[in-house]
Parts: sequence; C-alpha cells; structure tokens
Amino acid sequence: MTHMNTIPIYIGYDRRMPVTYHVAAHSIARRASHAVSFSPIIITALQKQGLMTRPLQANQSTEFSFSRFLVPYLMNYKGWAIFMDNDVVVLDDIVNLWKLRNDKYTVMCVKHDHIPENNIKFLGEQQLKYKKKNWSSVMLLNCSKCKILTPEYINSASGLDLHRFNWLEGDHLIGEIPHEWNFLIDYDPGELEDQKILHYTDGGPYYSTFENCQFSEVWVNERHHMLKATEKSLGEVFPNEVIKTI
Repeated sequence: MTHMNTIPIYIGYDRRMPVTYHVAAHSIARRASHAVSFSPIIITALQKQGLMTRPLQANQSTEFSFSRFLVPYLMNYKGWAIFMDNDVVVLDDIVNLWKLRNDKYTVMCVKHDHIPENNIKFLGEQQLKYKKKNWSSVMLLNCSKCKILTPEYINSASGLDLHRFNWLEGDHLIGEIPHEWNFLIDYDPGELEDQKILHYTDGGPYYSTFENCQFSEVWVNERHHMLKATEKSLGEVFPNEVIKTI
C-alpha cells in the first residue's frame, strides 16, 4: 500500500485499552489540515500474517512494544511514516510534525533524558529503565533507510537493541524534534498551551488509578468530543463550504 497523497500514521493498538487508539486517532483527525491514513499496529493480525513470531514477554508493557519497528516493512521501505504510542492526545495539526522530517536522518524523535522514579507502570507492568527511554514512542521514520528492520530481525533482536536504536550505524542518524511533540505526563515541566502531543506514558484517566494524573481532563475531553454526535447540519459545521447533496 502506498500513501502518495496522505500522511501515513501508525498507532500502537493494545487489546486491553482499545479506547486509547481511537482517542489518539480522533485527536489527529479533528486537527489535520492534510489527508491522513491511519494504521493500527495490531499484534494478532501481524501474528496471523507471520510477521510477528516472538512471544509476548513479561517485561513489555504493551502489545506493540516490538511490532512498532515493522512500520518501515509495512511501508515497503518507501517514503516517511509517523509512529506513535496509543496513549497520546495530539493537540496540534499533524502537518506541523510532518514538516520536520529531514532526509539526512533515518529516524527522528524527541530525545528524552527520562529516568522514571517508579518501578511499576500501568496494570502492574514492570517499569524498565534504559538509555533513550521513550525515544521510540513518537517517531518520524525514513523508511527507505530502515531496511535492516526486517521481520526476521525484529523477531530476534533484543528489546533494548530495538528501542535504543542499536540497529543504526550511529546516533548521528537520529534527528531531534522539539520536546513539545512528546510531552511526558507527570514527568516533563511545562504549560499545557505549549504542548503538541501529550503522552500518558505511565497511565491515563482511562484507568481508574490514574484519574487524577496531570492534564487528565484533556484526554477525558477528547474522548467526550469523539463520542458526542453533533446535531448541526453540514452547512452549520462547514459554513464556508458548498455542501452538495448526492
């Protein structure tokens, strides 16, 4: 599948929290000024295709911990694509992230210096601590330069090799994007109005134990906006557009 006229966006999907995928996609769609295409990274589908053969491990916090690195393969190693975790709300036009891609790099991300204090994440998952943690949670991928990321490699490489980008020939191939494009809830300092992507990395208000996390109301409001149907006519929603009935 090609995406010549759309921005290809891959979002992690976890069967334990499907609502997060839909809220993330909705937050992008309602603000986008260019056509986008969404592809959920669904582990069961990839397993049926024979693309993911490694068993789920106790220390991976989501079902897409490793399968995210299949994005270049799924893109036929052509063009650029965006990957992001499911536990996000995108507050800006995704085009502004897309414009940051630079062909000199293989991958671009926010270069967090993130050392979590807790040892446990959401649902009691182990909180792993390693260099470049959360770098891979929002990525611009230059797919033609990621040909080492074959299904065979992804199924055999260690999690740390994948997430620390050890498959690259050097860190000079990792471009940096502004911090506001992957703001870590309850960790990063900053005001809400300055952020582009809120990342509920330890858990968000979709879990009862995280109902009062930082900026929880943003995710709740985004979900409410997604679920609420409008009673306005198309002419009211698009007052400056010519609406034709077919």
